[in-house]
Amino acid sequence: MGAAEEPSQMRRAMVDTLAGAISGGISRTVTSPLDVIKIRFQVQLEPTASWGALRRDVYGPSKYTGLMQATKDILREEGLPGFWRGNVPALFMYMPYTAIQFTVLHKLKTFASGSSRTEDHLHLSPYLSYVSGALAGCAATVGSYPFDLLRTILASQGEPKVYPNMRSALVDIIQTRGVRGLYAGLTPTLVEIIPYAGLQFGSYDTFKRSMMSWNRYRYGSEEDDSASSFQLFLCGFAAGTFSKAACHPLDVVKKRFQIEGLKRHPRYGARIESSTYQGMYHALKEIVVKEGVGGLYKGLFPSVVKSAPAGAVTFVAYEYISDWIASTAGIE
Repeated sequence: MGAAEEPSQMRRAMVDTLAGAISGGISRTVTSPLDVIKIRFQVQLEPTASWGALRRDVYGPSKYTGLMQATKDILREEGLPGFWRGNVPALFMYMPYTAIQFTVLHKLKTFASGSSRTEDHLHLSPYLSYVSGALAGCAATVGSYPFDLLRTILASQGEPKVYPNMRSALVDIIQTRGVRGLYAGLTPTLVEIIPYAGLQFGSYDTFKRSMMSWNRYRYGSEEDDSASSFQLFLCGFAAGTFSKAACHPLDVVKKRFQIEGLKRHPRYGARIESSTYQGMYHALKEIVVKEGVGGLYKGLFPSVVKSAPAGAVTFVAYEYISDWIASTAGIE
């Protein structure tokens, strides 16, 4: 029996990997413009809105002050391609990230529930959904992190470009910071991803169960409790919003570590010099002292605006793609 189950488990893992990669690629490409704007805000030391007026004695005038203003500036100075700056390394990051994440998540839920059927995974407790999501997020982060760092650098540099392509950025990082430089900011990323991925998957499962309960109540039959594509979209939208808003400060700290000491054109504001931050807690403290508490939430609005549909698109695409592949291959 065990020998017979092994090929099925391997096929199921391949389905999760492929569906996760495709859904991640779709989500990333659709939401790239908002991600670029978010990163520009996060790496800007200057105030980004009126709440930062008191900090103008610390830094000079701001390059970006609002979502619409940033959108117009990027479009005028860099054209439409500017909104997809860093998208290639981002795809190299997101596709393996979501592939690893969904594969590990399914294996963990299978282990916890004793069944490989997706329907049975919905009966897991919210706690187990949270833990499974957090562990899957950690595995995916470690496996794809260098591409995350390259994405941040290329998306933040603006015009004129310091690095013309991903290869030149990679070579410069290794030459100036060593191979360890490719993992700058990994610690705050892992600290962030545990609650973020846990909340995202845990809340998604909770919202989906609620939708199914509502459908049973609405139609009066357990046979009609499956969630529609629109309901899945709403569940993913809510899960993405909730998890991103809760963990945004650590995302800001991660971005600061990723571009620390790297070249950047002066028009985009003060440069973050090497060793500016001595650790995650020191970075949090420095940002609050020099930029105010609001500094920890720079880019929150475009981040939430991006993460909500990104989460929705990822979950819906994954559910439908994995179901289609599984049914085509005859896998339960």
